[in-house]
Amino acid sequence: MNKRIIDSFGRQHTYLRISLTDRCNLRCFYCMPENGVELIEKPNIMTMDEIVAISKTFAELGVDTIRLTGGEPLIRKDFEELVRELARLGINLKLTTNGILLDRFFDLFREVGLNKVNISLDSLDKAKSLFINKRDYYDRIMTNIQKATDLNLNVKLNIVLIKGVNDSEIPDFIELTKSKNITVKFIEFMPFKGNHWDWSKGVSRDTIIRTVESHFGTIIPLPNPKHSTSLNYKVYGHAGSFGIISTITHPFCSECNRIRLTADGKMKYCLFANAETDLLTPFRKGRPIDEIIREAI
Repeated sequence: MNKRIIDSFGRQHTYLRISLTDRCNLRCFYCMPENGVELIEKPNIMTMDEIVAISKTFAELGVDTIRLTGGEPLIRKDFEELVRELARLGINLKLTTNGILLDRFFDLFREVGLNKVNISLDSLDKAKSLFINKRDYYDRIMTNIQKATDLNLNVKLNIVLIKGVNDSEIPDFIELTKSKNITVKFIEFMPFKGNHWDWSKGVSRDTIIRTVESHFGTIIPLPNPKHSTSLNYKVYGHAGSFGIISTITHPFCSECNRIRLTADGKMKYCLFANAETDLLTPFRKGRPIDEIIREAI
């Protein structure tokens, strides 16, 4: 029997995003409704042992990359021990974080070889950052970004662009790539429950490209890794690069090979999928979950 995770379009799914917690230490208005969200009850959150065991099953099915996300993954109390256990699986570990607590874990990342870190940063303006995040951690985040680059971590900055809020900062973010070997990732504003989404607030991929070209001249298309969710470019002469994740205007669904696992052990084949497949309940009952995973995909 083929033990790989292959969907009905023949794509092998090798990339797993695990939400370690649904909690966060920021309150960004584009993903957090003003009246908050209903948090998962603690008994329903995957334990460290459950995350490791379920991840091992995915690895046995061909998953070779795991990205740790949240909420904010670094607020999880057993994060350090969890990362060490996951590293023993021999898979490629990545992290997405808001950067607030990053300095606590640099030694750990060096120890386990985790060197690809995506940091959410929606503004280079302190006052605007406070408006977006509803929390004043700007100086700490910027210090940790600098430390991460000084330590030669592979740093990507994730910027959710919202018209009239931070779209005027596109050139400022591109300027960061002039002397720093970092990647800036512009993300089209996406609908989430309670974020009052409508495309009038969106900034399209074509608009981003025109803006960059008008300020910096010719941009160079870069090779895109297989299953990349972004189109990647660099400005001529710049040390770093930039990418655009155009979920709305140019969907990348046909190339997507990502699987998502929520903090309460629900598998989603797409960020926008209405359906979820419960893995945690059968796992806790001692049932094998490999066939459940393959059938769902």
